[in-house]
Amino acid sequence: MNKKRICIYWFRRDLRLDDNHALWQATQSKFPVLPIFIFDEHFYIQFPSNDKRFNLIYDRLNHIHHQLANSGSGILVLKGKVLDVFRELSRKFDIAAVYCNEDYEPYTIKRDNELKLWLNQNGIVFSAHKDQVIFHKNEVLKDDGKPYTVYTPYKNKWLSLFKEDKLLHFSSETQLPKLYQFQNSFPTKEQLGIKSNTYLLKPLQINNIFDYEKYRDLPALDRTSNASVHLRFGFISIRSLLTKAIKINRSYVNELIWREFFMQILYHFPYVEHANFKSQYNNLDWQNNEHHFELWCKGQTGYPLVDAGMRELNETGYMHNRVRMVVASFLTKHLLIDWRWGEAYFAQHLLDYELSSNNGNWQWAASTGCDAVPYFRIFNPNTQLEKFDKNADYVKKWIPDFNPTNYFQPIIKHEEARKRTLEVYKKLRLPD
Repeated sequence: MNKKRICIYWFRRDLRLDDNHALWQATQSKFPVLPIFIFDEHFYIQFPSNDKRFNLIYDRLNHIHHQLANSGSGILVLKGKVLDVFRELSRKFDIAAVYCNEDYEPYTIKRDNELKLWLNQNGIVFSAHKDQVIFHKNEVLKDDGKPYTVYTPYKNKWLSLFKEDKLLHFSSETQLPKLYQFQNSFPTKEQLGIKSNTYLLKPLQINNIFDYEKYRDLPALDRTSNASVHLRFGFISIRSLLTKAIKINRSYVNELIWREFFMQILYHFPYVEHANFKSQYNNLDWQNNEHHFELWCKGQTGYPLVDAGMRELNETGYMHNRVRMVVASFLTKHLLIDWRWGEAYFAQHLLDYELSSNNGNWQWAASTGCDAVPYFRIFNPNTQLEKFDKNADYVKKWIPDFNPTNYFQPIIKHEEARKRTLEVYKKLRLPD
Protein backbone atom coordinates (compact mmCIF):
# COMPACT_ATOMS: atom_id res chain seq x y z
CA MET A 1 0.00 0.00 0.00
CA ASN A 2 1.37 3.40 -1.00
CA LYS A 3 2.07 5.75 1.86
CA LYS A 4 0.83 9.33 1.67
CA ARG A 5 3.67 11.76 0.82
CA ILE A 6 3.64 14.65 3.28
CA CYS A 7 5.71 17.21 5.10
CA ILE A 8 5.69 17.42 8.87
CA TYR A 9 5.51 20.61 10.87
CA TRP A 10 6.78 20.00 14.40
CA PHE A 11 5.33 22.34 17.04
CA ARG A 12 7.81 22.99 19.84
CA ARG A 13 8.07 26.26 21.72
CA ASP A 14 6.00 28.09 19.09
CA LEU A 15 2.42 27.24 20.05
CA ARG A 16 0.57 29.53 17.67
CA LEU A 17 -0.67 29.54 14.09
CA ASP A 18 0.03 33.13 13.11
CA ASP A 19 3.47 34.60 12.42
CA ASN A 20 5.08 31.19 12.78
CA HIS A 21 8.14 31.02 10.56
CA ALA A 22 8.58 27.25 10.16
CA LEU A 23 4.86 26.63 9.77
CA TRP A 24 4.76 29.22 6.99
CA GLN A 25 7.79 27.63 5.30
CA ALA A 26 6.17 24.19 5.54
CA THR A 27 3.00 25.41 3.82
CA GLN A 28 5.09 26.66 0.89
CA SER A 29 6.01 23.08 0.01
CA LYS A 30 4.04 21.11 -2.58
CA PHE A 31 2.99 18.46 -0.08
CA PRO A 32 0.26 18.56 2.58
CA VAL A 33 1.59 19.44 6.01
CA LEU A 34 0.96 17.26 9.05
CA PRO A 35 1.25 19.28 12.30
CA ILE A 36 2.60 17.29 15.24
CA PHE A 37 3.65 17.89 18.82
CA ILE A 38 5.82 15.51 20.84
CA PHE A 39 5.73 15.34 24.61
CA ASP A 40 9.43 14.53 24.84
CA GLU A 41 10.15 11.87 27.48
CA HIS A 42 13.34 13.74 28.36
CA PHE A 43 11.25 16.36 30.16
CA TYR A 44 9.21 13.77 32.08
CA ILE A 45 12.48 12.83 33.76
CA GLN A 46 13.16 16.45 34.74
CA PHE A 47 9.68 17.48 35.89
CA PRO A 48 6.79 15.80 37.76
CA SER A 49 3.81 14.55 35.78
CA ASN A 50 1.53 17.20 37.33
CA ASP A 51 3.82 20.07 36.34
CA LYS A 52 1.81 23.23 35.64
CA ARG A 53 3.65 23.68 32.35
CA PHE A 54 2.62 20.26 31.04
CA ASN A 55 -0.96 21.28 31.74
CA LEU A 56 -0.46 24.68 30.12
CA ILE A 57 1.02 23.13 26.97
CA TYR A 58 -1.72 20.51 26.83
CA ASP A 59 -4.50 23.11 27.01
CA ARG A 60 -2.83 25.30 24.40
CA LEU A 61 -2.43 22.37 22.02
CA ASN A 62 -6.06 21.44 22.53
CA HIS A 63 -7.04 25.00 21.63
CA ILE A 64 -4.96 24.94 18.42
CA HIS A 65 -6.28 21.48 17.56
CA HIS A 66 -9.83 22.82 17.59
CA GLN A 67 -8.76 25.84 15.54
CA LEU A 68 -7.34 23.50 12.90
CA ALA A 69 -10.49 21.39 12.88
CA ASN A 70 -12.15 24.25 11.01
CA SER A 71 -9.74 23.53 8.16
CA GLY A 72 -10.28 19.78 8.33
CA SER A 73 -6.98 19.19 10.08
CA GLY A 74 -5.61 18.95 13.61
CA ILE A 75 -2.49 18.28 15.64
CA LEU A 76 -1.15 14.77 15.99
CA VAL A 77 -0.03 14.76 19.63
CA LEU A 78 2.50 12.10 20.53
CA LYS A 79 4.69 11.09 23.46
CA GLY A 80 8.05 9.36 23.54
CA LYS A 81 11.67 9.73 22.61
CA VAL A 82 11.86 12.07 19.65
CA LEU A 83 13.86 9.81 17.36
CA ASP A 84 11.57 6.85 18.12
CA VAL A 85 8.52 8.96 17.31
CA PHE A 86 9.90 9.94 13.89
CA ARG A 87 10.86 6.35 13.14
CA GLU A 88 7.25 5.36 13.77
CA LEU A 89 5.91 8.24 11.66
CA SER A 90 8.14 7.20 8.76
CA ARG A 91 6.46 3.79 8.77
CA LYS A 92 3.04 5.41 8.32
CA PHE A 93 3.91 8.25 5.94
CA ASP A 94 6.25 9.02 3.08
CA ILE A 95 7.90 12.06 4.68
CA ALA A 96 9.50 14.56 2.32
CA ALA A 97 10.67 17.03 4.97
CA VAL A 98 10.40 17.94 8.64
CA TYR A 99 9.98 21.64 9.42
CA CYS A 100 10.53 23.19 12.84
CA ASN A 101 11.74 26.37 14.46
CA GLU A 102 15.24 26.41 15.89
CA ASP A 103 16.03 25.99 19.56
CA TYR A 104 19.37 26.93 21.08
CA GLU A 105 19.61 25.02 24.37
CA PRO A 106 22.30 22.31 24.73
CA TYR A 107 19.84 19.41 24.98
CA THR A 108 17.68 20.53 22.07
CA ILE A 109 20.71 21.16 19.85
CA LYS A 110 21.97 17.64 20.56
CA ARG A 111 18.49 16.17 20.02
CA ASP A 112 18.00 18.03 16.74
CA ASN A 113 21.45 17.06 15.44
CA GLU A 114 20.74 13.38 16.12
CA LEU A 115 17.35 13.64 14.41
CA LYS A 116 18.79 15.53 11.44
CA LEU A 117 21.41 12.82 10.93
CA TRP A 118 18.78 10.07 10.92
CA LEU A 119 16.44 12.01 8.64
CA ASN A 120 19.23 12.72 6.15
CA GLN A 121 20.21 9.04 6.16
CA ASN A 122 16.64 8.27 5.18
CA GLY A 123 16.36 10.91 2.48
CA ILE A 124 14.25 13.29 4.54
CA VAL A 125 15.03 17.00 4.66
CA PHE A 126 15.36 18.66 8.09
CA SER A 127 14.40 22.30 7.71
CA ALA A 128 14.89 24.45 10.84
CA HIS A 129 14.17 28.19 10.93
CA LYS A 130 14.82 31.20 13.12
CA ASP A 131 11.67 32.17 15.00
CA GLN A 132 12.05 32.76 18.75
CA VAL A 133 14.65 35.54 18.39
CA ILE A 134 15.37 38.49 16.14
CA PHE A 135 19.08 37.62 15.92
CA HIS A 136 20.51 34.18 16.54
CA LYS A 137 23.70 32.15 16.58
CA ASN A 138 26.41 34.23 14.92
CA GLU A 139 24.38 37.21 13.74
CA VAL A 140 25.54 39.56 16.53
CA LEU A 141 29.29 39.25 16.99
CA LYS A 142 32.19 41.53 17.82
CA ASP A 143 34.33 42.83 14.98
CA ASP A 144 36.85 40.03 15.64
CA GLY A 145 34.11 37.43 15.14
CA LYS A 146 33.88 36.47 18.81
CA PRO A 147 30.63 36.52 20.82
CA TYR A 148 29.85 39.38 23.18
CA THR A 149 30.04 38.68 26.90
CA VAL A 150 29.02 42.16 28.06
CA TYR A 151 25.46 43.32 27.58
CA THR A 152 25.82 47.00 26.61
CA PRO A 153 28.14 46.47 23.60
CA TYR A 154 25.93 43.56 22.54
CA LYS A 155 22.84 45.76 22.81
CA ASN A 156 24.48 48.53 20.78
CA LYS A 157 25.50 46.10 18.04
CA TRP A 158 22.04 44.51 18.10
CA LEU A 159 20.38 47.91 17.66
CA SER A 160 22.77 48.88 14.87
CA LEU A 161 21.86 45.72 12.96
CA PHE A 162 18.12 45.92 13.55
CA LYS A 163 16.05 47.46 10.78
CA GLU A 164 12.38 47.78 11.60
CA ASP A 165 11.33 47.95 7.97
CA LYS A 166 13.15 44.64 7.32
CA LEU A 167 11.30 42.78 10.08
CA LEU A 168 9.44 39.97 8.33
CA HIS A 169 6.17 38.53 9.59
CA PHE A 170 4.88 35.16 8.45
CA SER A 171 1.12 34.98 8.08
CA SER A 172 0.30 31.29 8.18
CA GLU A 173 -3.43 31.43 8.74
CA THR A 174 -4.25 31.83 5.04
CA GLN A 175 -2.18 28.71 4.35
CA LEU A 176 -4.12 26.37 6.64
CA PRO A 177 -6.02 24.64 3.80
CA LYS A 178 -2.62 23.20 2.80
CA LEU A 179 -2.49 21.17 5.99
CA TYR A 180 -2.91 17.41 5.91
CA GLN A 181 -6.60 16.59 6.11
CA PHE A 182 -7.30 14.16 8.92
CA GLN A 183 -9.66 13.71 11.82
CA ASN A 184 -8.46 12.35 15.11
CA SER A 185 -9.53 12.64 18.69
CA PHE A 186 -7.32 14.72 20.92
CA PRO A 187 -5.56 12.50 23.49
CA THR A 188 -6.45 12.73 27.15
CA LYS A 189 -3.96 13.88 29.76
CA GLU A 190 -4.00 10.37 31.17
CA GLN A 191 -2.93 8.93 27.80
CA LEU A 192 0.01 11.35 27.77
CA GLY A 193 1.03 10.64 31.36
CA ILE A 194 0.03 14.10 32.57
CA LYS A 195 -1.70 14.62 35.89
CA SER A 196 -4.07 17.57 36.07
CA ASN A 197 -2.95 20.66 37.94
CA THR A 198 -4.37 24.16 38.08
CA TYR A 199 -2.42 27.15 36.83
CA LEU A 200 -3.02 30.81 36.11
CA LEU A 201 -1.95 32.18 32.74
CA LYS A 202 -1.77 35.93 33.13
CA PRO A 203 -2.91 37.70 29.95
CA LEU A 204 -0.40 39.65 27.92
CA GLN A 205 -0.67 43.31 29.00
CA ILE A 206 0.73 45.36 26.14
CA ASN A 207 -0.55 48.62 27.62
CA ASN A 208 1.71 48.18 30.65
CA ILE A 209 4.67 48.81 28.35
CA PHE A 210 3.68 52.50 28.12
CA ASP A 211 4.85 53.31 31.66
CA TYR A 212 7.11 50.32 32.13
CA GLU A 213 9.96 52.23 33.80
CA LYS A 214 7.64 53.95 36.26
CA TYR A 215 6.04 50.82 37.70
CA ARG A 216 8.36 47.94 36.80
CA ASP A 217 9.89 47.74 40.30
CA LEU A 218 6.67 47.90 42.31
CA PRO A 219 5.50 44.31 42.84
CA ALA A 220 2.21 45.19 44.55
CA LEU A 221 0.94 46.92 41.38
CA ASP A 222 1.65 43.99 39.06
CA ARG A 223 2.12 46.40 36.15
CA THR A 224 4.48 44.28 34.05
CA SER A 225 3.67 43.07 30.54
CA ASN A 226 3.42 39.37 31.52
CA ALA A 227 5.18 38.68 28.22
CA SER A 228 7.67 36.10 29.51
CA VAL A 229 5.33 33.09 29.58
CA HIS A 230 3.80 34.04 26.22
CA LEU A 231 7.25 34.30 24.64
CA ARG A 232 8.56 31.16 26.33
CA PHE A 233 5.88 28.96 24.78
CA GLY A 234 5.45 30.98 21.62
CA PHE A 235 1.88 32.12 22.21
CA ILE A 236 3.07 35.37 20.62
CA SER A 237 5.97 35.84 18.22
CA ILE A 238 8.95 37.97 19.21
CA ARG A 239 8.43 39.88 15.94
CA SER A 240 4.87 40.80 16.86
CA LEU A 241 5.79 41.84 20.41
CA LEU A 242 8.79 43.86 19.25
CA THR A 243 6.72 45.66 16.60
CA LYS A 244 4.27 46.75 19.30
CA ALA A 245 6.97 47.61 21.86
CA ILE A 246 8.90 49.87 19.48
CA LYS A 247 5.81 51.99 18.91
CA ILE A 248 4.99 52.20 22.62
CA ASN A 249 8.24 52.35 24.60
CA ARG A 250 11.67 51.79 23.11
CA SER A 251 13.29 51.28 26.52
CA TYR A 252 11.21 48.13 26.95
CA VAL A 253 13.01 46.78 23.90
CA ASN A 254 16.15 46.59 26.05
CA GLU A 255 14.47 43.84 28.09
CA LEU A 256 13.89 41.83 24.93
CA ILE A 257 17.53 42.30 24.00
CA TRP A 258 18.61 40.99 27.44
CA ARG A 259 16.65 37.84 26.60
CA GLU A 260 18.58 37.36 23.38
CA PHE A 261 21.87 38.23 25.07
CA PHE A 262 21.47 35.37 27.54
CA MET A 263 20.33 33.04 24.73
CA GLN A 264 23.51 33.68 22.75
CA ILE A 265 25.62 33.26 25.90
CA LEU A 266 24.12 29.79 26.41
CA TYR A 267 24.56 28.99 22.72
CA HIS A 268 28.22 30.02 22.58
CA PHE A 269 29.15 28.90 26.10
CA PRO A 270 26.95 25.84 26.77
CA TYR A 271 29.02 24.90 29.83
CA VAL A 272 27.24 27.66 31.78
CA GLU A 273 24.21 25.38 32.08
CA HIS A 274 25.99 23.60 34.93
CA ALA A 275 29.05 25.71 35.69
CA ASN A 276 30.14 29.25 36.52
CA PHE A 277 30.69 31.44 33.47
CA LYS A 278 33.76 32.79 35.31
CA SER A 279 35.64 29.60 36.11
CA GLN A 280 37.74 31.32 38.78
CA TYR A 281 34.64 31.26 40.96
CA ASN A 282 34.68 27.47 40.99
CA ASN A 283 36.54 27.58 44.31
CA LEU A 284 33.95 29.77 46.01
CA ASP A 285 33.32 28.55 49.55
CA TRP A 286 29.56 27.95 49.41
CA GLN A 287 28.05 27.07 52.80
CA ASN A 288 25.10 25.13 51.31
CA ASN A 289 23.18 24.86 54.58
CA GLU A 290 20.28 22.53 53.73
CA HIS A 291 18.06 23.81 56.55
CA HIS A 292 18.51 27.40 55.40
CA PHE A 293 17.73 26.35 51.85
CA GLU A 294 14.51 24.66 53.00
CA LEU A 295 13.43 27.82 54.84
CA TRP A 296 14.20 29.90 51.74
CA CYS A 297 12.10 27.53 49.59
CA LYS A 298 9.16 27.73 52.01
CA GLY A 299 9.35 31.52 52.39
CA GLN A 300 10.30 31.43 56.07
CA THR A 301 13.57 33.36 56.17
CA GLY A 302 12.33 36.16 58.41
CA TYR A 303 12.70 38.71 55.61
CA PRO A 304 9.17 39.63 54.45
CA LEU A 305 9.98 40.54 50.85
CA VAL A 306 12.00 37.36 50.32
CA ASP A 307 9.31 35.22 51.93
CA ALA A 308 6.47 36.83 49.98
CA GLY A 309 8.31 36.25 46.71
CA MET A 310 8.91 32.58 47.43
CA ARG A 311 5.30 32.06 48.46
CA GLU A 312 4.08 33.73 45.29
CA LEU A 313 6.33 31.41 43.29
CA ASN A 314 5.21 28.28 45.13
CA GLU A 315 1.53 29.14 44.79
CA THR A 316 1.34 30.55 41.27
CA GLY A 317 4.52 29.83 39.28
CA TYR A 318 5.13 33.57 38.97
CA MET A 319 7.42 35.98 40.77
CA HIS A 320 7.80 39.70 40.16
CA ASN A 321 11.07 40.64 38.44
CA ARG A 322 12.34 42.93 41.21
CA VAL A 323 11.58 40.29 43.82
CA ARG A 324 13.43 37.64 41.79
CA MET A 325 16.60 39.70 42.13
CA VAL A 326 16.10 40.08 45.87
CA VAL A 327 15.47 36.40 46.58
CA ALA A 328 18.37 35.32 44.34
CA SER A 329 20.73 37.76 46.01
CA PHE A 330 19.55 36.59 49.42
CA LEU A 331 20.18 32.92 48.67
CA THR A 332 23.62 33.45 47.20
CA LYS A 333 24.94 36.45 49.12
CA HIS A 334 23.22 36.10 52.53
CA LEU A 335 23.03 32.34 52.87
CA LEU A 336 26.04 31.56 50.66
CA ILE A 337 24.13 28.80 48.94
CA ASP A 338 25.27 27.79 45.46
CA TRP A 339 23.29 29.60 42.77
CA ARG A 340 22.66 26.22 41.09
CA TRP A 341 20.39 25.22 43.98
CA GLY A 342 18.24 28.28 43.44
CA GLU A 343 18.37 27.97 39.66
CA ALA A 344 17.12 24.39 39.88
CA TYR A 345 14.31 25.37 42.25
CA PHE A 346 13.17 28.12 39.91
CA ALA A 347 13.35 25.66 37.00
CA GLN A 348 10.92 23.40 38.83
CA HIS A 349 8.43 26.14 39.69
CA LEU A 350 8.52 29.08 37.26
CA LEU A 351 5.77 29.04 34.67
CA ASP A 352 7.98 31.14 32.39
CA TYR A 353 11.10 29.04 33.00
CA GLU A 354 13.63 29.70 30.26
CA LEU A 355 17.00 27.99 30.71
CA SER A 356 19.10 30.81 29.27
CA SER A 357 17.42 33.66 31.17
CA ASN A 358 17.10 31.71 34.41
CA ASN A 359 20.72 30.66 34.29
CA GLY A 360 21.96 34.07 33.22
CA ASN A 361 20.05 35.92 35.91
CA TRP A 362 21.07 33.55 38.69
CA GLN A 363 24.72 33.86 37.71
CA TRP A 364 24.25 37.61 37.49
CA ALA A 365 22.95 37.70 41.07
CA ALA A 366 25.74 35.43 42.32
CA SER A 367 28.42 37.49 40.51
CA THR A 368 29.69 34.33 38.78
CA GLY A 369 28.24 35.13 35.36
CA CYS A 370 29.09 37.32 32.41
CA ASP A 371 28.53 41.04 32.97
CA ALA A 372 27.34 40.17 36.47
CA VAL A 373 26.66 42.44 39.42
CA PRO A 374 29.90 43.13 41.39
CA TYR A 375 30.46 40.66 44.22
CA PHE A 376 30.24 43.43 46.81
CA ARG A 377 26.74 44.45 45.73
CA ILE A 378 24.52 42.71 48.24
CA PHE A 379 20.85 43.66 48.39
CA ASN A 380 19.53 44.52 51.83
CA PRO A 381 16.07 42.87 51.82
CA ASN A 382 14.72 45.32 54.38
CA THR A 383 15.87 48.32 52.37
CA GLN A 384 14.38 46.77 49.23
CA LEU A 385 11.06 46.35 51.08
CA GLU A 386 11.11 49.97 52.22
CA LYS A 387 11.92 51.19 48.73
CA PHE A 388 9.62 49.07 46.58
CA ASP A 389 6.81 47.87 48.89
CA LYS A 390 6.73 50.53 51.59
CA ASN A 391 3.20 49.73 52.77
CA ALA A 392 3.84 45.99 52.53
CA ASP A 393 0.93 45.56 50.11
CA TYR A 394 2.76 42.88 48.14
CA VAL A 395 3.94 41.18 51.32
CA LYS A 396 0.43 41.10 52.79
CA LYS A 397 -0.96 39.62 49.60
CA TRP A 398 1.25 36.56 49.92
CA ILE A 399 1.58 36.52 53.70
CA PRO A 400 -2.01 37.36 54.76
CA ASP A 401 -1.28 37.18 58.49
CA PHE A 402 1.83 39.35 58.20
CA ASN A 403 2.55 41.39 61.32
CA PRO A 404 5.84 43.32 61.26
CA THR A 405 6.07 43.34 65.04
CA ASN A 406 5.53 39.61 65.37
CA TYR A 407 7.20 38.02 62.37
CA PHE A 408 9.78 35.26 62.01
CA GLN A 409 13.18 36.15 63.34
CA PRO A 410 15.65 36.48 60.44
CA ILE A 411 17.61 33.26 59.97
CA ILE A 412 20.70 35.43 59.54
CA LYS A 413 21.29 39.10 60.26
CA HIS A 414 21.99 41.27 57.23
CA GLU A 415 25.24 42.82 58.46
CA GLU A 416 26.54 39.45 59.62
CA ALA A 417 25.71 37.90 56.25
CA ARG A 418 27.23 40.80 54.31
CA LYS A 419 30.49 40.61 56.25
CA ARG A 420 30.76 36.84 55.78
CA THR A 421 30.04 37.02 52.06
CA LEU A 422 32.56 39.79 51.41
CA GLU A 423 35.23 37.75 53.18
CA VAL A 424 34.44 34.64 51.13
CA TYR A 425 34.52 36.49 47.81
CA LYS A 426 37.58 38.56 48.68
CA LYS A 427 39.59 35.40 49.38
CA LEU A 428 39.56 34.70 45.68
CA ARG A 429 40.86 38.21 44.86
CA LEU A 430 38.87 38.27 41.66
CA PRO A 431 38.27 41.20 39.34
CA ASP A 432 34.67 42.44 39.15
